[in-house]
Amino acid sequence: MKTSLLTLLLAATTTCIRAQAPAPADTTEAGKLSLSGYLDSYYLTAFNNPKSGNLLGVDQLGGRAFDRLADQFALGLVQLKVGYCGRKTDMVVDLTFGPNAELGNFGNTAGVLNGYRPAAAAGAALYGTSAAIKQAYFTYRATPRLSFTVGQFGTHIGYEVIDAPLNYHYSLSHLFNNGPFYHVGLKASYAFSDRMALMLGVVNNWDNLTDDNKQKSMVGQLLLKPVPTWTVYLNWIGGYGDDTYLNALVSSGALPYGCGNYTRQLFDLTTNYQLTPRFYLGLNAAYGRYSFNTESAAEADFCAGKYGSTAPGWGGVALYTNYAFCDVVGLGLRYEYFDDEHALRYLQTRNHSVTLTAPVTLGAGKLLLKPELRYDLASSAYYENALGQGVHSQTTLGLAFIYKY
Repeated sequence: MKTSLLTLLLAATTTCIRAQAPAPADTTEAGKLSLSGYLDSYYLTAFNNPKSGNLLGVDQLGGRAFDRLADQFALGLVQLKVGYCGRKTDMVVDLTFGPNAELGNFGNTAGVLNGYRPAAAAGAALYGTSAAIKQAYFTYRATPRLSFTVGQFGTHIGYEVIDAPLNYHYSLSHLFNNGPFYHVGLKASYAFSDRMALMLGVVNNWDNLTDDNKQKSMVGQLLLKPVPTWTVYLNWIGGYGDDTYLNALVSSGALPYGCGNYTRQLFDLTTNYQLTPRFYLGLNAAYGRYSFNTESAAEADFCAGKYGSTAPGWGGVALYTNYAFCDVVGLGLRYEYFDDEHALRYLQTRNHSVTLTAPVTLGAGKLLLKPELRYDLASSAYYENALGQGVHSQTTLGLAFIYKY
């Protein structure tokens, strides 16, 4: 779901401004309207034949982000994206529908993870039309180098995104699944050159349509482009008391009051290198950390007992490589290690995974078929077998069907 600063800033300043002639007013040039989107669906089978029929694991936590259903045809997401590009301004309205749209907009729910909301109840419906909004923001370019963006936008954290056509693999990494999906707020971007840019902003916590405690998070991204084929993103998000779920546990009494006095930060490195026109390398590494500022030894002991430390962390690394045999067929490999042994995020175990995907591009690039084999190995009996029991590993084989326009 990451909104690339390179796409948002450099492409905007180059594409929309390069062709303009100086004008005394903003109204002298008509803007350009664009329409795009996609539809995706999939079919997969799990060799461990989970009794529940899904891939969430024996405790139904967060084994997979979106491709959760086994042995059936499943709809993923339908996107309708409208963009407007003017001489000084841009606007994006990104609407999504379907199961993955709801999963990707979980912060808009009034359910078990959002019990602070009025009249909340487990399984409550999404907040009406807000559930369909994946992104809705506009950008103002004060100068060719400086721009401001406000609204709801995809996170800058991570390598993968929510849009299936933009990812090489169909199943998503745990780094994606356990990081933030989107933010609501304001950010400013400045391009020092075509090889370096900086973004800073303030947002409503993580994955929050509304701000429940008036505590904001800060975000940042430094873009470096040492050579035209190598791009590096250094990403960060941090704030005080900005975990909605943890705050709800404190409010309900499940955690002592002192556990609500904390800061949370996430550091993320994303880089990609096009070694040759056909051979590609990528890397994503992230580390997140809580710092509990408890007021008594008893509270410190409780937080340390629950999370393993008064400064517990989570994180992981993913390596990507792919090779294009021709314009139609390629082969890509992803290896990932993710550690959430202190149950700070959704996975709540340590996991190794290997994913092999051989995408096929048809119909002048409009139709994508992605056959995929994936193997996961957890440190605990996390996955589910045919008896509903926990097992350490899970192997899936699937095929995704994606049409983009």
